[in-house]
Order: sequence, then C-alpha cells, then structure tokens
Amino acid sequence: MHAISFIQDLAVIMLVAGVVTVLFHRLKQPVVLGYIVAGFIIGPHTPPFGLIHDEDTIKTLAELGVIFLMFCLGLEFSLRKLFKVGATAFIAAFLEIVLMIWIGYEIGRFFDWNAMDSLFLGAILAISSTTIIVKALNDLKMKNQRFAQLIFGILIVEDILGIGIIALLSGIAVSGSVSSGEVFSTVGKLSLFMVVALVIGILLVPRLLAYVARFESNEMLLVTVLGLCFGFCLLVAKLEYSMVLGAFLIGAIMAESRQLLKIEQLIEPVRDMFSAIFFVAIGLMIDPKILLDYAWPIAVISVAVVLGKMLSCGLGAFIAGNDGRTSLRVGMGLSQIGEFSFIIAALGMTLQVTSDFLYPVAVAVSVITTLLTPYLIRSADPLSMKLAAVMPARIARVFGLYGEWLRSIQPQGQGALLASMIRRILLQVGVNLALVVAIFFCGGYFAEGIGDYLSDWTRDDSQHKALIWGASLLVSLPFLIAAYRKLKALSMLLAEMSVKPAMAGRHTERVRRVIAEVIPLLSLLVIFLLLAALSASILPTNELLLVIGVVAAIVAAVLWRWCIRVHTRMQIALLETLGNHQEPPEH
Repeated sequence: MHAISFIQDLAVIMLVAGVVTVLFHRLKQPVVLGYIVAGFIIGPHTPPFGLIHDEDTIKTLAELGVIFLMFCLGLEFSLRKLFKVGATAFIAAFLEIVLMIWIGYEIGRFFDWNAMDSLFLGAILAISSTTIIVKALNDLKMKNQRFAQLIFGILIVEDILGIGIIALLSGIAVSGSVSSGEVFSTVGKLSLFMVVALVIGILLVPRLLAYVARFESNEMLLVTVLGLCFGFCLLVAKLEYSMVLGAFLIGAIMAESRQLLKIEQLIEPVRDMFSAIFFVAIGLMIDPKILLDYAWPIAVISVAVVLGKMLSCGLGAFIAGNDGRTSLRVGMGLSQIGEFSFIIAALGMTLQVTSDFLYPVAVAVSVITTLLTPYLIRSADPLSMKLAAVMPARIARVFGLYGEWLRSIQPQGQGALLASMIRRILLQVGVNLALVVAIFFCGGYFAEGIGDYLSDWTRDDSQHKALIWGASLLVSLPFLIAAYRKLKALSMLLAEMSVKPAMAGRHTERVRRVIAEVIPLLSLLVIFLLLAALSASILPTNELLLVIGVVAAIVAAVLWRWCIRVHTRMQIALLETLGNHQEPPEH
C-alpha cells in the first residue's frame, strides 16, 4: 500500500506541476514560480483536502533535487572561474552575512521576539539560496554571464561560512556562550577537506571517467557518475558537513574531465525531475494561516532581505573593483533566502531554543523572495541604466575615481609578474601542506583501528603511536620536500628583491644566500611544530620522536630524487587534467 500511495503522490505532483508550469510558460513567467504554486495547490493547507499522503518521502526526493542542482552547478563552474572571482566572493559574502545577521536581530527585537529567536532570524536571513538562484539564472539563460559567475562564487563562500554559523549557533544554544576557537576549527577543517578533496579528486576522477567512456555506453557512464556523486555526498555527510557542498565539490571535480558535455547531457533530465519535486515541496509548506497571523513581520522581513542583500552584496562587489552595473546585478540576484535558511530554522527547533512560528515565517519569506528573484534579476539592467541617468555627476565622478584608484594600485609590468609568481608559489606550498595535514589527520582518525591491528606484534601504546606518526611522516615526504623546494625558491626571490648592493655592498651575495637557506629551514621547523600540535593524539614520546626524525632525514636524503619525481608526475598530471578542460565562452 505504501508503494501505491507513493506512486499516487508522485503522479499528482508531476501532473499538477506540468499543467501549472505550461500555463506559466505561456504567460512568460519563470518555471520555478509554477512549481511553487503547484505545491501550494496540492498542499495539506489548501482546501478542500490535501492531495499528498506521504510528505516525508516527497521531502526526501526534494533533497535529491538539491543535490542534483548543486552537482550541476559544480559541473558548470570551473576552479579557474572561482579563482577569478575570489576577492569579490569573499568581500561580498562577508559583508552580506554580517549586515543581514544584524538586520535580522534588530527586526526580531523590534517585534518583541526573544533574543534567541532574533539571533536565529538574523542567521536565517544571512545565506542566499543557491538552488533557487541557479534555477532562475538557468531559466533566464544568464548563467554564463560575468555577474552570474560572481554570484556563484559568493554562494560557494556563503556555504562555507554557513557551516561556521551553524557551529556558532549550536554553541550559543547549548551553553549560552560560544567558543570562537571551535568555530575557526570547524571552518579550517572544512577548508582543508575541500582542498584535499579537489586535489585528489582531480587526479583520480577524470581518469576513471575517461576509462569508463572508452566503452561508449551512456548507461555505464551515467551510473558511474551517479555512484561517484552519491558516494562523495555520503563521505561528506559522514564527516558532518553539508551534502549540498559535497555535491558541488564532486561536480567541480568532474567539470575538469573531457566527458563534461556528455555528463551534462545525461544528468540534465534527472536534475530537472528532482529539482521540480524540490520546488513543489517548498510550495507544500506554505500555510495560509501563518501568512495571515504573521503577515506584518513577513512583509517587513521580506523587504529587509531584498534591500539588505542588494545593498550588502552590491557594495561588496563594487568595493572589490566591479563596475556599478555588474555590482547591482549581483546584489539583486542574491536577494532571497532558501534551503540553508530552512536548515538553520530546523536547528533552532531541534535544539528547542526557538519559537514554533519561526520556521513557517522563514518558509513564507523564502517563497516571497523566491517569487521576486527572476523579476529582480531581469530588472537589474534597466534599473542600473535609470540610476546612471539620474545620478549626480559629482557622485558618478567619485565612483569613477575609485575604479581608477583600484586599477592604479594593482602591480604593473614586472611587479605584476613577480606578484603572480609569489602567489603561485604560496598556493603550491599551501596545497602541499594541506595534503600533509590531511595525512596526519587520517593517521589520527584511524589510529584506534591500526592500534588494534598492531597489538598482535606489540601492546606498547607509545610504539603504536610512533609507528603511526612515523608512517604518516614517510608518506608525507614527497609533499614536504616539494614544500621545502618551493619555499627555497620563494626565499631566493625575496632575497633578490630585498637585498640590494647599495645596502649590503660586497656582502650582497652572501647575505642573499643566508636568507635563501634560513627562511626554508625556519619554515620547516614551524611546519613540524604545527604537525605536532595537530597530531597530538598520535604524537610519540620525545625519544621515539627523535628516532623518527633521524630515520625520516636518512630516508629523505636517500630518496630525495625519487620523491621529487613522484611529486612532479602528480603535478604534471594535475596540470594536464586542468588544461584538458575547455571552458564555455562567456557572453
């Protein structure tokens, strides 16, 4: 009977959604709105009776819709584009989150809600809806435009910072206070996981997909892609991070494969089906009674979301050096809340620290701002032209001077080349150190299981730790050696730039040589101290640590060239994979 009930619910959803979306298409309205209206029509709160019997199963299918939408966003957004919009993304996302948390808290206090409701309301308003924006931009055929790429970058940063917000709220709700160290630790571990997952994934996944594609079977390729997608989402969930972020990451990894166009063609129908269910599920949650009881707060909050995000995101994009038209389009494109807000609202209910009305209010605001999103995106261009026409010449000149000043402080010629070289070296050092830290974290995570296995040979716990820590160090040697060589190259470059003959005279070369040798050695010392702190759970005694250090030094001296060859091959493979992918042209 459960199967029949489920099929009935699915038939109702698809039939009503199909009819309503055809009507919306004829009226030249966004399809997303049609899905939400369809959900409201068949929902439990719409008379004369509810047509859906198994809401829990529908919500599960809706979560699959979120995963597929984020996965497809990853396929369309390459890593190079993320680096290009990095500054804008971080500035705009940070400004938006800070301002919207403050606005939400103040609105809650204005309506005499308690402090916890007000705080959670601020967090609910802080994160824009990736799912809704992606769908709206896709329907409007604007996803390849520059402002859309900026929006995608901001959304990625928001999702990362959103993890930190959840940790912050959980600490406040449970203890009434929060540990900033815990928040930074959570965000740091998440960033580390993302770097390691991207590097290892780009090395392995495109090669696996290329092997499967040789069989020229769409079925095999689709099943492999779905298996990798759900498997990676499960891994991310096991690490207590958002599956939504996991879906995006595995999509970004697959975007670097030569089979990208074929994967997009195969996954598109699956994505469209489950994303339709997701938006219908949002419509199912609309309760007219809540809308009436809290109509005034919902209206105020909705206006605050649109204006607050337009201001904060637009200002952030402008500060980062984008022109006024692009900045306004970014701000108006991000003016809504969605799935992440539901997660935060549900967290407050689960911890029993927020009132019952907060979740329905969040859903209502999400629906209203979702309805406005396509219109805001489409009206951004005409509005920017009108503002430019009526803007006083003095203000326009100030904005123009700001843009000129930003361009003037950017390094030019040889300075730009040196800055690019330094950034590249630091990035390579950072990636290598991230892999090393990940290896030691894995050693600590699996230490108990490895210790049980080693108990057949020795029951000394300190020897177990020494073996695990030493093995982690040996596995890390290629990356540590690579980091040392990159740091030495950087120190030589800095020595050449900073020590001039006019300063050091005939000792110039000697001083430069000392700097080039001392900086990498001091950096290695700091790295080992950091590793010791991060791997405290498996850190052996000082005597055993000294033995491990001597053995590692001997192994490094003997296998130095081999480690360099191994790392070079990995680096070449990574660059080849990134170079094979051709980005679609921007409009």
